[in-house]
Amino acid sequence: MSDDRRFNSFSEFYPFYLEEHRHPTCRRLHYLGSLLVLAVAAYALVSGRFALLWLLPVIGYGFAWVGHFKFEKNRPATFKHPLYSLLGDWVMLKDMLVGRIRF
Repeated sequence: MSDDRRFNSFSEFYPFYLEEHRHPTCRRLHYLGSLLVLAVAAYALVSGRFALLWLLPVIGYGFAWVGHFKFEKNRPATFKHPLYSLLGDWVMLKDMLVGRIRF
């Protein structure tokens, strides 16, 4: 599949997204990054330390991009499909948490 594909809906995009996340370590890094994003966001909001919110994209994308460049050996779909990819991160996390996807 080419990263240049056009998608008309998220339901068309998500199978492509999962194909780009086959390596278990890449999925684990996404899982860890997403959970850390949630933890840091919650801490920042509860503690009032809103300056920590700037770390969210660094944490989320940092873990994900290591997974792609080092383990998947591909370019993150975020570069060409940023909104669908962001949604894909959270849907994949949910699918991992409920056991629909192994990580």
